[in-house]
Amino acid sequence: MIYRLLCLFLLIATQAAAMDTCHGDTACDLGDRSYHVLEPDGWDGETPLPVLLHFHGWARQGTVVVNHKRIAGATKLRGVLLVAPNGLGKSWDFWSSDTGDVPFADRVLEDVTRRYPIDPDRIYVSGYSFGGAMAWRYVCQSGNDTAALLAIAGSIRQTEDCPQAPREVRHVHGTDDTVMDFPFGPGGDTTYPVDLWREKYRCNGATRAAIGALSHS
Repeated sequence: MIYRLLCLFLLIATQAAAMDTCHGDTACDLGDRSYHVLEPDGWDGETPLPVLLHFHGWARQGTVVVNHKRIAGATKLRGVLLVAPNGLGKSWDFWSSDTGDVPFADRVLEDVTRRYPIDPDRIYVSGYSFGGAMAWRYVCQSGNDTAALLAIAGSIRQTEDCPQAPREVRHVHGTDDTVMDFPFGPGGDTTYPVDLWREKYRCNGATRAAIGALSHS
C-alpha cells in the first residue's frame, strides 16, 4: 500500500513538474527564442498586472535581469510583472528599423498575455546600454500602446523619424559606459541623445533638469 502511494505521489509530482510554467531562471520558450518572467511578491494570481519589458545589456541575458537586486527587487515590491527577453548572441539589433527584434518583443508580450492577466494601459519598456538602445528601437517601431519608456545609457540615431511613440519618455545617459559611449551631438551638444523625443513631443522649450535627461507627460 505504501509502495503504491509512493508511486502515485511520484507520478503526480512528475506531471506537475512537466506542466509547471517558466519562471525566473527557467526561460519561456517562444519558437527558436526565449524570455524570462518574474511575478511580483504577494500577487493573488488574478489581479491584472502592469508589465516592465526590460532589455538586457550587451553580453548579458534575461537571467541577469530577473536576478538583479535593483530591477527585479523593485518590480517584486511594486506589484509589477518583470519580462526580460533574450537577445540573439546576447545582443540586440537596433541600428535600423529592419530588425527582427521588434516583432520578437511583440511576440513576447503576446505570449505573456496568454500566461498572465495583464493591464494593457500599464506596459512599460526599459533597458540599459545596448538594451537601452533596443528599448528606444522598440518604442519607435511599436510604442503606441506603451505607457512609458525608461532608457538608460543607450539611444539610437537621433536623425530617425520614429513612426510610433510611448505616452511618456524618460532618458538617463551617463558618460562612463564603456560599451555605448555618450552620443554627443554637433559641437558637443549634450542634449543630443534626446533631441528625437524633444521634437516628437514638441517640448524643445522644456527646462533641462539634467544633462541627457528628458521627462514628458
